[in-house]
Amino acid sequence: MFRGLQMLILATMPVATVAQGQTAKAPAHHLFVWTGDPAKTGNNFVVVVDADPVSPTYGKLVTSVATDQKSAKPHHTEYEMPASGMLFANDHDANRTMILDLRNPQKPRQAGSFKSLGGYSMPHSFARLPNGNVLATFQYTDHGGHMAMGAKTGGLVEIDDNGKMVRSASNADPAFADEGLLPYGLAVLPKIDRVIVTNSPMGDNFLLTSNTYQMFRLSDLKLLGTHRLDPGPRLNGHISPEEPRIGPDGAAYVHTLSCGVQRVTGMEGPAPKAKLVHQYPGSWCGVPTIVGRYMVQSVPDIHGFIVLDISDGDRPVEVSRLVINDKYSPHWTGWDSKSRRLVVTSGQSGDRMYLLKLDENSGALTIDEAFRGEDGKPGFIFAKRAWPHGWTGEGQPHGAVFSR
Repeated sequence: MFRGLQMLILATMPVATVAQGQTAKAPAHHLFVWTGDPAKTGNNFVVVVDADPVSPTYGKLVTSVATDQKSAKPHHTEYEMPASGMLFANDHDANRTMILDLRNPQKPRQAGSFKSLGGYSMPHSFARLPNGNVLATFQYTDHGGHMAMGAKTGGLVEIDDNGKMVRSASNADPAFADEGLLPYGLAVLPKIDRVIVTNSPMGDNFLLTSNTYQMFRLSDLKLLGTHRLDPGPRLNGHISPEEPRIGPDGAAYVHTLSCGVQRVTGMEGPAPKAKLVHQYPGSWCGVPTIVGRYMVQSVPDIHGFIVLDISDGDRPVEVSRLVINDKYSPHWTGWDSKSRRLVVTSGQSGDRMYLLKLDENSGALTIDEAFRGEDGKPGFIFAKRAWPHGWTGEGQPHGAVFSR
């Protein structure tokens, strides 16, 4: 009996030893967060977070890597991870965009960068083209790497993954010579050979007169026309249009800084039309996301998010609200088709980043309680810590993008 027991113990020992010596399995899904130092003494960096819901370290920090850009105003990244794994992320006030190689989430790196291109400066938003290149909005004509006092126009630039310009086009329109035509957001519509671009200043210049969108032909970047938005019953629903999103009906839904929702139709023809179809409370509304028939909007006035059902594009219906807390100022939203979750950031230093669940039947929005940082609370916090790349400080997150 003793010999049998001894053999049983010996037989099981190698298995136990292997189990104890195993390293944790790497997460299968990641979240990359473009982060800066609010004190502007450190450099912008990329934070990698475990975004695999079945991982035992879901919501925990994986790694971080610094870029060579000192923080000025880390701002927009692309909204979705491109197939190449080379993500564009800009520091707006530095007039510099980093190209991040995120193909190995355990070892992200800065692969390159660019500043002004094609005679234009201060890029804002990025959209991938069918050929894999990026089309970017540049707010201003270039004047030595910065905006000129009183600059009124900018342009579009197509860029490859090496940061090289492919082509560019001005958005100047003599019919709107006295207004600020400062390209902000864009959406690409390959099926109708169009690009819709909104004009909205990053600063206060031209804030009240910036109420236009423009249509370009995608194939040659020819400007086809500049058009005004609909002010609506409150007479301010058109001020500073920002990010356009294409809905399930093919229309462009453009949120404005005055929290309006403009629905743009007829984009394939010579006379597109914008109609104010909804207006959220307050102002300074941030980045929207469309998932199926739902439009999720960050609304600072309620310290959270509002979901619209846009099945009837002319008459959107509010279906849910989610308030984070009485101090949260939401800004960024980004959808992950793999985990069926939204990432949201406030852009405020030291704040938490949350993942949200969207009920795709009802439109209800809830915080993913399983996504918890090292402090054990829902969300990932960017408070002061020693980051893996060797810097200690508080992070200020902005753009956040899921791996493919």
